[in-house]
Amino acid sequence: MVWFKRYHLLLGILLAILVMTSMVITEFQVEKFKAFTNIIDFLNEQFFPINWVIFPQLLKESIVTLGMAFIGTFFALVIALPASFLSARNTSRSRLFFGINRSLLSGLRSIPEIVFGLIFVVAIGLGPFPAVLSIILHNIGVLGKLISELIESADQGPQDAMKAVGATRWVASQFAILPQIWPNILSHYFYRFEVAIRTSLILGFIGAGGIGQQLFNHFQTFQYQSVSLDIVIIMLLVILVDFFGGLIRKRVI
Repeated sequence: MVWFKRYHLLLGILLAILVMTSMVITEFQVEKFKAFTNIIDFLNEQFFPINWVIFPQLLKESIVTLGMAFIGTFFALVIALPASFLSARNTSRSRLFFGINRSLLSGLRSIPEIVFGLIFVVAIGLGPFPAVLSIILHNIGVLGKLISELIESADQGPQDAMKAVGATRWVASQFAILPQIWPNILSHYFYRFEVAIRTSLILGFIGAGGIGQQLFNHFQTFQYQSVSLDIVIIMLLVILVDFFGGLIRKRVI
């Protein structure tokens, strides 16, 4: 076949070597999958029945988690949107300016939220605010990268048409590119919103509050029936965000 070449064979061998090496390094053994039966028994004995008594308390904490994720992702989008135009090849002022902005976005993206969170907790103190700042900074890097790639792949025709009638480069970029990529921007936003919910849970382990801190406390005190309720609420939060995000995207498209 045309697609099968010696180059592909070498790639397949290299991939097989990498997989086998990684399995050895990580102690990946098929025999260990037998432990799943023990995990199922543990879940049945310890996680059920679900402790619905604490549902009102967890509902309040879930609102805190949603607030952290929403405001963090929202402000990240507000900052990342103009930054992405400065970080795209076709809208940046110069290659030097493009390189500097891309490097800044890469730097923010390379630092996990938990690292930002540990720094802000020490500097500011416990509570949701350090988590919000952590989500903002990391998502500026992520959304800035994603949106800048959308800008670079936008159709050049509308931009040239606006420039031909006298529009400046910046105005042409805004009104010719943004309408093309806006549905995809919303898709990226809601996906990062879902990710931010899960991030808020991890940040709750270091004192950021919300349902993540409740999950950590319940694990620490071996309240596994309460942990099961935490997990149910977390799943519902992500499903609801995905549902409403889909409705909004349909209206925009």
